[in-house]
Order: sequence, then structure tokens, then C-alpha cells
Amino acid sequence: MCGIVGLVTKKEKENTIKLMNDRIKHRGPDGDGYFIDGDVALGHRRLSIIDLSTGDQPMFNEDGSVVTVFNGEIYNYHELKEELIALGHDFKTKSDTEVLVHGYEEWHTDLPKHLRGMFAFAIYDKNKNEVFLARDNFGIKPLYFAKMNDTFMFASEIKAFLDVPDFEKVFNESILEAYLEFSFVPTNETFFKGVHRLDAGCSLLYKDGEIKLNKYFKLDFKEENMSFEDAVKNISDVMKDSVEKHLIADVEVGSFLSSGIDSSYIVSLAKPDKTYTVGYENKKYDETMYAKDLAGKLGIKNESKIITKEEYLENISKIMYHLDEPTSDPAAISLYFVAKLASKDLKVVLSGEGADEFFGGYNYYREEVDYKFYNKLPYCVRHIIGKIASIFPEGRGFNFLVRRGEKLENSYIGVNRNFSSKMAKKVLKNNYELKAIDATKDIYNEFKNYSNIDKMQAIDINFWLMKDILLKADRMTMASSIEGRVPFIDKEVFKVASHLPFDYKVTKENTKVALRAAAKEVIPTEAYKKKKLGFPVPVREWIKECDFKEEVEKTLNSDVANKYFNTKIINKMFEEHINGKKDNYRKIWTIYTFIKWYQVFFEGK
Repeated sequence: MCGIVGLVTKKEKENTIKLMNDRIKHRGPDGDGYFIDGDVALGHRRLSIIDLSTGDQPMFNEDGSVVTVFNGEIYNYHELKEELIALGHDFKTKSDTEVLVHGYEEWHTDLPKHLRGMFAFAIYDKNKNEVFLARDNFGIKPLYFAKMNDTFMFASEIKAFLDVPDFEKVFNESILEAYLEFSFVPTNETFFKGVHRLDAGCSLLYKDGEIKLNKYFKLDFKEENMSFEDAVKNISDVMKDSVEKHLIADVEVGSFLSSGIDSSYIVSLAKPDKTYTVGYENKKYDETMYAKDLAGKLGIKNESKIITKEEYLENISKIMYHLDEPTSDPAAISLYFVAKLASKDLKVVLSGEGADEFFGGYNYYREEVDYKFYNKLPYCVRHIIGKIASIFPEGRGFNFLVRRGEKLENSYIGVNRNFSSKMAKKVLKNNYELKAIDATKDIYNEFKNYSNIDKMQAIDINFWLMKDILLKADRMTMASSIEGRVPFIDKEVFKVASHLPFDYKVTKENTKVALRAAAKEVIPTEAYKKKKLGFPVPVREWIKECDFKEEVEKTLNSDVANKYFNTKIINKMFEEHINGKKDNYRKIWTIYTFIKWYQVFFEGK
């Protein structure tokens, strides 16, 4: 796990590349490395995990004409190394990084298709005078790029651009409405104008001043006829293999552990010596006792920490800085604390992200089963009912009728939708052209001939998983200089999951049906039955209490709030929540975290 930065410019590079690299020192405190040649400068921060003695970067091919900087892990590097040696390539290290330079020599821009792992890398080819960037299939590792004033720049984190003289820091207001609806940034365009996220499964070629993007990996779902027993065996086999691959390291590997099936399954397969859990004094949100029970039955250690609301609040600005992009997911802050806890002992931890999106873990998907009778009503009838329901204030029953009164493409933007388009318009001072459904339309077009459940999974993988869950997982682990590995989010695991019949994912009785059956074989407790909580946080209650309430209220009436929001409406929402009239905490928290993020990056707070 590392951090990378780079520049292509005719201007000063030596000082700039070092400043960029220093900005992301937390991603790799074990060392740094630089390459400068002509117009190109590359920088690397190293967190030593594989090949501790000879794995330093930048790394070169035999004649020095190909150089790479790399963030991540290639889990099939042993197999690739053997293949490349048979093809005549000479390896000088035991590092997984070296397969990138020789793989690029052999396969050029098709290199990412050969890789199994999590990665974001840059390769400079001196002979072709081109820079090649690529990001893994599911976007586990981050990579951003921008071109400003004839300077092309890229980095693992946006904050590295702040030290580039040609970088123009301008707030990109146009995506604000879409952010409110999703509660995170759903576009590859970021809140920094001109800065783009390289999409998951994409590569970029920069040559002669031109940027060329290529999508080398696309999701697909192909249900296959198979027995339930075969489905469970396929999951068991691929998960065992994936966990083994994710344990490859020259340092100790531990794991995060919550009370649910996902991390419990990973820990039961991996049996790491050390596991880590965070909880809260409010027992409704505390998972520590479940984690200790599982660890005890497996004979491994579990260390836990109770997070107080005071330290939670104290660290929000620091966390917004590390996130780079705002998200209102309260679990981001839980991840920050559990990573900090683990970093006292380890450099690598496993985590359970991805199971819900791959294996059908959300109750929302059950609407396709539970409400078949309603879905059979003619669309025109459901549409009329939905229009009538939309007149009334938002509420659980009315929301369902509104949703089912629209085609999926016009209503579903993800399992955790926050603001409706109607409500987002009310709280914002300005109107914005980009709506949530504009962000999702390309995915719906790609999956137009698929079932509704496939469409929903495609949306949740492309947005909720790739742009929120994995963003916070990477940033919060890296903030404490540890590598987070996610065995569920693996190309071979997805291949198995994407071939499962729908009723092996979701039934009237349960979600992740086949996965639970596979997990039951190895988990020594009843965690395989539990609903996923995913490091829950008592923000709903905390924002009603004393100092927490005062801080949120002050922020909701700050200069930033008055600049972008209708403060009269958001104060009314806040008051309704405080008085118990409506559960508005997610909406309030989305606005609050955005303002805190804005204050950090645009007001220097």
C-alpha cells in the first residue's frame, strides 16, 4: 500500500513533485522515491509490505526505458512472473511491482486485464514518450488526474495537487444537488473543478498533450442454472482462495471485525492472530461483545475501543481532510478509529466490504420478491398512484408508492438514497442542471435488457460501493498508514457472484442466501444469521445532545450554509429532528459534513 504522484510539464518539477509526495506521506511513511526525466516527474510513498528489502519504487525494466510507480497489491503476481520469465523477461526483485513493468512491455495497454488485485499505477515509457495510468476493476485504490495550464498531474489523493503551481483550486458547485441525493460524490467529476477521478476498471494514456480514456472492464450478470449446493460450494471455494491470496504479505495481517456475517466470514477463513472492533456506550450501536465472542471461539485476539461523542466530534475536520471528498456516511469515522487502533500493531488488515453488493445483501432488493403483486399492476396505474402519493410529505408508505410509480431508471439511484430531487431543490439556494438520474443514466443504458435486480446491483456497485464505501475504506486506513484489503471485492469472487440465480441471493425470508449458507460452514457462532450493521454510529441521537447539537446548529448557520443552502428550511428540518417529529438526521448530517469539508479545503479551517 502506497501513494503515487506525477507531473508532465515543461515547468519546474523537482521541488513540486516532492511537495506533492509529502502531502500524502501518511500513505507511505516507510520511504519515498522519485524519477525525473525531461517533462516527466514521478513520486512514490512506500508502505513496505511485500519484498521489504528490494521493493523500492520507482521501479524499472532491464534497460530503464519503462518506469512505474504503483499503489496496491497484485495477488496473482507469482503466476504472472512465471509467465513473463517464460516469455524471456528478467526479474531483479521479488516484488509484485516488477510484474507491471515487464507486463507492460509484453501486453502494453492490455496489462490491467491480466491483473488480479487492487491497484492504481502509472507507467512512463521513455521510448514512446507516453504515460499510462490504470485503476483496478472495482476502484479499490484511488487515482485522480487534472490538466491545467498545460500541466498534466495525477495522484492518489486530490490534496497532492494543492502544491502544484499550475493547479487552480476552484469549487465545482454544479454537482451539489447530486451530492445531496446520493450523500457522496457520484460523478467522476469532483468538487474541485477540473479534477477527475479515473473510473474503476479504466486506463488513461497521456501522449502529445492528449488524454485518452479506455474502459477495460465492465460489469456483467449471467444467471446460470445450478443447484443450491453447487452455488454454495462455488462460493466456499472462491472465498477460501481469495482470502488466501489476500493474506500474501511479508508482514503480519490482521482484520477488522464487526458483528455481522461479512467480516465474521473473512475472519473465520483467515484466522488472523489479531482483530479489531469499535463500539459505543449505547448498546444499540455496540458490536464489541459479538466480536469478542467470535474471536474467543476461534482462539484469536480481539481488541476493541469505545468511541465517545466528544472525540468523534473533535476529529471530523481531520477526517474530512483525509477523505478528500465529502461523504455523510457516519461509518467513515468509525473506520478512522478502528484503523487507528489497528495501526499500533499492524500494517495490513482485512475488511468485509463488498459482500452486500455482490451477493444481494440489501433488504431493498427484496421488494422485487415481497411486492410482486403490486409490481404486476399496469405501469400507468402505479404511475397515477405514485403522482398522488408525491403530493404528501415524505413518509415510509408514501415513499414506496412514489418509487413504484416510476420506472426504476427514474427512481432508483442506490440503496441509500438520501434527499429526493424535490427536497434537494428546496434546501438549495441555486438550481443545478446535474441531477442524480443524470449520473446513473449511462449504467441504466448499459443494463437496459437486464432484470431489475441486476440493474439495482449494477447501480449499487458503480456508485455506493465504488464511490463511497471504497473511498472511505481507503482513506480511513491510509490516514493511519495501514493497508486495508477486501477479499470479497475480487474479480474471481465477482465472477461467481454474477452467475448466481436471483433466488440464491434474495428470497422473501432473507438476503445473501447462498453466501450465508457458505459462511455457516466456517463461522462458529450465529453471526451468519445477523443483519449487517457495518460499524453503526449513534449520530441520530448525538445530534440532539448538548455540545454536539450546538456544533451542528452553528455549522448549519455558518457563512457556507448561507451561501449554498436555504437555512430557514434546514433549520426547520433540524428542529423537527430535535423534537422527535421527523427522523431527519441523514439529511442534516449530509449538509453538515459537506460544510465541514468545504471549510477545510476552501476556508482553511
